[in-house]
Amino acid sequence: MGPPPGPPPQLPAHCEIVGVMKERAGIDGQPYAIRFHLRLPAAWNRRFLMQGGGGTNGDLGDALGRVGPGAPALAGGYAVLSQDSGHDNAVNAAPERGGASAFGFDPEARADYGGTSLPLAVGAARTLVGAFYAATPRYSYFAGCSKGGQEGMMAAQRYPDLFDGIVASAPGMSLPRAAVTEAWDTQSLGHAAAKPVTPASLAAAFTDADLAMVSRAVLDACDADDGVADGLVGNYPACTPAKVLPLLRKTVCTGDKQANCLSSAQIDALIRVQEGPLNTRGEKLYASFPWDAGWSDMGWRIWKLGSADGRIPAINVMMGAPSLAMVFTTPPTLPAPGLPGSLDYVMTFDFDRDAAKIHATGGAFTRSAWTDIGARSPDIDTFARRGGRMIVPHGVSDPVFSVNDTLDWWREVDQRAGGKAAQTVRVFPVPGMGHCAGGPATDGIDAFTALVAWVEKGQAPDRLTGTAGPVSPWPGRTRPICAYPTTVRYKGTGDVEKADSFICQAL
Repeated sequence: MGPPPGPPPQLPAHCEIVGVMKERAGIDGQPYAIRFHLRLPAAWNRRFLMQGGGGTNGDLGDALGRVGPGAPALAGGYAVLSQDSGHDNAVNAAPERGGASAFGFDPEARADYGGTSLPLAVGAARTLVGAFYAATPRYSYFAGCSKGGQEGMMAAQRYPDLFDGIVASAPGMSLPRAAVTEAWDTQSLGHAAAKPVTPASLAAAFTDADLAMVSRAVLDACDADDGVADGLVGNYPACTPAKVLPLLRKTVCTGDKQANCLSSAQIDALIRVQEGPLNTRGEKLYASFPWDAGWSDMGWRIWKLGSADGRIPAINVMMGAPSLAMVFTTPPTLPAPGLPGSLDYVMTFDFDRDAAKIHATGGAFTRSAWTDIGARSPDIDTFARRGGRMIVPHGVSDPVFSVNDTLDWWREVDQRAGGKAAQTVRVFPVPGMGHCAGGPATDGIDAFTALVAWVEKGQAPDRLTGTAGPVSPWPGRTRPICAYPTTVRYKGTGDVEKADSFICQAL
C-alpha cells in the first residue's frame, strides 16, 4: 500500500538503517536478497512495530508505521521495521521476464515472499534495536493489510514468537485461492462483455449506472435489517441471495439492453462472482462473496473490471494474472506479453487442470505455492498460549479477499479453541468497505490503538469505532464496527449519524 495523500508527516529525531541480508543468486540467474528498513527514534517507547507489505511486495517500505488515523507510529516512539520480502522490484522485475511477479521463477524467492523472510528481517532488526538502545522491546507488534494481512496471519501460525499483537487487515491468507478466483471473476464478467473480450470490452461490460442498480437492489433488500435504512448493510449475514436476487431480477431488460435495466448475462455474471469459483465436480475453490452495497464503488470495479473510461485496467488482470501464472502455480509460466497476454491467460484458465497447480510441486519447487504462501491454518495455538492477541478488520465489500473466507477461518479457530477464539483473535467486518479502505463505509478505524490496549492492559475490544471519510456519502458519520459474531443494530432512537445510537448484538 502506498502512502496516504497529503503532506509527509513530521518525523521525530531518529536513526535510519537500510540493511541487506541473504544475498544469493537464484536458479533463474537473478540476484536476490532480503532488504530491510529500520527507523529507531531517539525518544524510544520500548516498543517495536513491523509494518506489512502489499501486492507482490519487492518494495523496501517507508518504515514509518502508518497504522491508522493520526501520526505514524514512529512519531509515537516506536522502532519501526519494513522489508521487501526477498526480492527487489528495481532489480527483479524486468518487463520481458513478467514484471513484478517474475521472482516466482525462483523457489526460494517465492518462499521468502510467502513468509520465510519474516523471522530473518525481525531477527536482524531486533539485534540492531538491542545494540542501539542497549535494551530489548517490552512489546512487539505487527500491522498490515492485504499481503500485509497475510504476513500477520503467517506470523501467528508459523512464527508465533515474533509478535505480541497483530493487526491483520483484509488478510490475503488464501492468496493462491484468491488468485484463482480473480481468473474466475474475469471469465464470469467476460461473459457479459462484447466479444472478443478485450481489456476495453471487459471495462465496458458494466457501466457505473449498472453497478449502481446492483447496489440499490442490495440496499432495498437488506438495508433496513439493522433497524434503519441508512445506506449500510449492517446486518450483513442476513443479506442472502434469496433476498437480493428477486429484486435484482426485477431490473432485467425486457428487450435489448438499456441504460435503466440489466441484461440477463450481467446478472448471471454477478451471481457467478458472488458464488465463487467451482470446478466441474462442483467443488468450491474459494469462498463466496457477500452481497453488499460496495459493489458499485469505484474500488470494486477497478479490481474486477477496470475504470469505465478504460484508462485503468482491471487489477485482476493487470496484477492477478501474472501473479497466478508465475507465483501461485507450479510450474510457473510466463504469459504472453502485455495486458492482452495476461487477459488471454486468465480467460483460458482451466478450473480443473490449472487450479490444482496451486498445490503442485515439481523440479526445484519441492513445496507448493499453497505451502509457501497460504496462511489459512486455524492452528494459532502457540500464539494463543503465549498470550498473543490479533485484530482482523475486513471490508464486507472487499473485491479480492472475501470476508466470508475470514469468517470461515475464525469459526475453525473457535472450534479448535473450544469456543474461546475471542480470547486471542477478533474479526471486525466493516459493512460497505472495499479492500483495506474505501467504499460507502465508515472505514476510518483505529485498530492498532485497540490492539495495544488489549495486549498491554487486557482491554479486549468488543467494538471499534468507524468514521466515514470526506469522499463517502456521509462525511463524519460514525458507526460501531462490531466483533463477529455480533452485528450493528440501531437502538430505535438517537441521531443515525452517531455511533452512540447503535449497539452490537449477537447474531
